[in-house]
Amino acid sequence: MTGAPGPADGLHTLGRWTTDRSLATPHRIAIDDRGLTLSYAELERRAANLAAALHAAGYATGDRIATLTGNSSDHVVVFFACAKAGLVLVPLSWRLSPRELSAQLGLADPQLLLVEDDLDALAAAACSLLPQPPRTAAPGPGGVEKSVPAPSRVLPGAEAVPAAAGLRSPVRDDDALLMVFTSGTEGASKAAVLTHANCFWTNLALSRTLDMASTDVVLAVLPQFHVGGWNIQPLLAWWAGATVVLERGFEPGRVLQLIAERRVTMLMGVPTQYLMLAEHPDFAQTDLGSLRHAVVGGAPMPAPLLRIWHRRGVALSQGYGLTEASPNVLCLANEDAERMVGYSGKPYPHVAVAVADPVTGEIYDGAATGELLVGGPGVFAGYFRDPAATAAVLADGWLRTGDLVERDADGYIRVVDRLKDIYISGGENVAPAEVEAVLLAHPAVAQAAVVGVPNERWGESGAAFVVVRAGMATDEQELLEHCAAQLSAFKVPARISMVGALPRTALNKVLRARLRQELTKHTRAQTTYPEGSRP
Repeated sequence: MTGAPGPADGLHTLGRWTTDRSLATPHRIAIDDRGLTLSYAELERRAANLAAALHAAGYATGDRIATLTGNSSDHVVVFFACAKAGLVLVPLSWRLSPRELSAQLGLADPQLLLVEDDLDALAAAACSLLPQPPRTAAPGPGGVEKSVPAPSRVLPGAEAVPAAAGLRSPVRDDDALLMVFTSGTEGASKAAVLTHANCFWTNLALSRTLDMASTDVVLAVLPQFHVGGWNIQPLLAWWAGATVVLERGFEPGRVLQLIAERRVTMLMGVPTQYLMLAEHPDFAQTDLGSLRHAVVGGAPMPAPLLRIWHRRGVALSQGYGLTEASPNVLCLANEDAERMVGYSGKPYPHVAVAVADPVTGEIYDGAATGELLVGGPGVFAGYFRDPAATAAVLADGWLRTGDLVERDADGYIRVVDRLKDIYISGGENVAPAEVEAVLLAHPAVAQAAVVGVPNERWGESGAAFVVVRAGMATDEQELLEHCAAQLSAFKVPARISMVGALPRTALNKVLRARLRQELTKHTRAQTTYPEGSRP
């Protein structure tokens, strides 16, 4: 069985990548999954066989395969099988509560849900909340690679109509490949659709700045339910024929050990992870000499922490991106990393940016402060089944980021603030409206407002303000437990304050800025830096 793309497959389709690599470097290790390795030839064979089996079982172009799994080689096989078969991978977060997960499954409406064994209970709880749950299977050789269930649209008891041999629709550059959930300012998750072309161009842009080669070793610690788990280094590594060391979680001591033992050359993380590494007792003695590119994104990086890494000889480089841009937008060259602390840099190749008045949309020239707009082939296709939300962010060829930036006379860009209410805690987006909705569901809560405030460990943490309903009583601990039962841990506020009233505008909108200002000076966590490394 061959995994070679059909003659009419688009030139920018990602299913070609493992085919090409299996011919060029068949025996090179593509994935090291906690000691279990997969060569490029093995990755191609498994992905091609699964793609053919999915096609034969009746899955058609555009069908969605949702996954609930940790980082694994089995998950990578599913990704490339989807790429070859013209299907859409929908990686879901195992950090979600059953209620949150069921909402995302309901929106994605997948034809198949692949669940690893450790997450069966979460998947079952989420599916029990759906009127028509999808069919499920396990990833891997003992699961879907052994037997593919019929798509969920086939009625129980009926047989799927197998696709005619040789009639697989060609995969197009503009076919959807990834559907990644991202928080919306109104609280409900949105599913951002990324095409093959989106992923191709963002990785091509990355290749122009990272000079990745087949000899590189990439340590992948970002979860694969984030766009960064694919489009920041791992996919480029598999295109270039490099080796990706996959980690299921982030344990600072193990990461430092892997960097030294595996001679890791490239790493991507969020500020909280780099802080945890710097705080670890082994940090000062670990050999970091192999690291050529260590990139930070997901949230602004504190300048003191950047300097700690610079003193260890690692030019930790700030970047900026968002899911809707696939995600790479801005990068800071290694040679600029130390002198441009706090800046996110300049646009990647093939990425256009503009700074505009957030109200009028007027685009500014030269040094300016305004909303960052993004254009180019990496901009997503839109939100799945949500044309109104898509129209709100895509206009006149630009993607509105909702981020306030400052551009200097030399074109370097620094993120100043977010125009939208979302805050970022430990690299995870949190929509205040979602947390507020949970608080308001408590019988004793009459009003609620949530804001993000600076936190040196997590970047930001949530602070909630609650007006208690007249004649009723509650306390912070009770409300925290209420939130913990409904929300992912990273969405639960760090503190909840009872107030008599919320400050509001004349139009009755909550003055979040005032709440944030009042809390900021009190909520900065005290960070303990490694001995001899305090900034």
